Amino acid sequence: MKRFCRCLPFVLWCGLAVAQSHPGADAFVQRAVQEHGLDAGEVEALLHDASFKQSIVDAISRPAEDKPWHEYRPIFLNQERIDEGVEFWRSNKELIKQVSGRFGVDPHVIVAIIGVETLYGRITGSYRVIDALATLGFHYPQDMARDRSDFFAEELMHYLLLGREEGLPLQEVTGSYAGAMGMGQFMPSSYREYAVDFDEDGSRDLWRSAPDVVASVANYLHRYGWEPGGPVVRRAIASSSADFSLVETGNFSPTHTVLELHEKGFKSSPDLATDRKTALLKLEEAERATYWLTFKNFYVITRYNRSPLYAMAVYQLSEEIRKGMGEA
Repeated sequence: MKRFCRCLPFVLWCGLAVAQSHPGADAFVQRAVQEHGLDAGEVEALLHDASFKQSIVDAISRPAEDKPWHEYRPIFLNQERIDEGVEFWRSNKELIKQVSGRFGVDPHVIVAIIGVETLYGRITGSYRVIDALATLGFHYPQDMARDRSDFFAEELMHYLLLGREEGLPLQEVTGSYAGAMGMGQFMPSSYREYAVDFDEDGSRDLWRSAPDVVASVANYLHRYGWEPGGPVVRRAIASSSADFSLVETGNFSPTHTVLELHEKGFKSSPDLATDRKTALLKLEEAERATYWLTFKNFYVITRYNRSPLYAMAVYQLSEEIRKGMGEA
């Protein structure tokens, strides 16, 4: 203990060090104690161990979702990811069938999300989650247009609570630069809310338990209202007089009808019910833009990751995997 300070108890010394290294940490510790009954000394020690990582700040400042579609798409739509998706489905066919039936989520979409997120568990992230969440919760880049420090500080709190609930070694768990964990890359709040102990072994293991991983992804989509067998997107052709102000850029909750967008110059599949709710997506291809009608299931995928590019990548990968399984 003397190697830290000759006159201060460790917990007090730790509190001072935390305050100096992580602005706002004192208030965080106080809230952890008052609202959640966590031990102040343990929280302070954990935050003291959490390191600021410039590489995490750099990564959050240039996410892949900032790329145009024609550059983003090849990251996730390639033969390796398709082939491994087919193999993952075949290796877990009965499990995926059972989960799909239980939660009412199409199997190829479950498989595609795991493929986009971590290449079926091969790339789950190498950052310590405690470092990622502390860096973004206390040191979020001030020059970014949207300050999400409160979001990540809240995720850090969920992480501490998750550790208590699941017995996680909080100083050892690794994940993405944003603090997402496991094969499905769940943020701590999502882990606590949507993860499922499908193998009934007493823990929700999103790293090593295929039943827990597959069921948790399906449960997430189910809870947001996935429509089994429903459309995700359909290509639309824009006329020269189309109303391009209808292109959605943020919330893809479908608010127009197919008929309304048809009347506004965006023609799509004739088999679509004219009263089906939809939204309009624009994608930047290498030489021109393309337009798509998006539906409730597309919106549900954006609840997993808010980027429309992510949702489109999941959809297109899922279709390729389904073809590979001979189920298209």
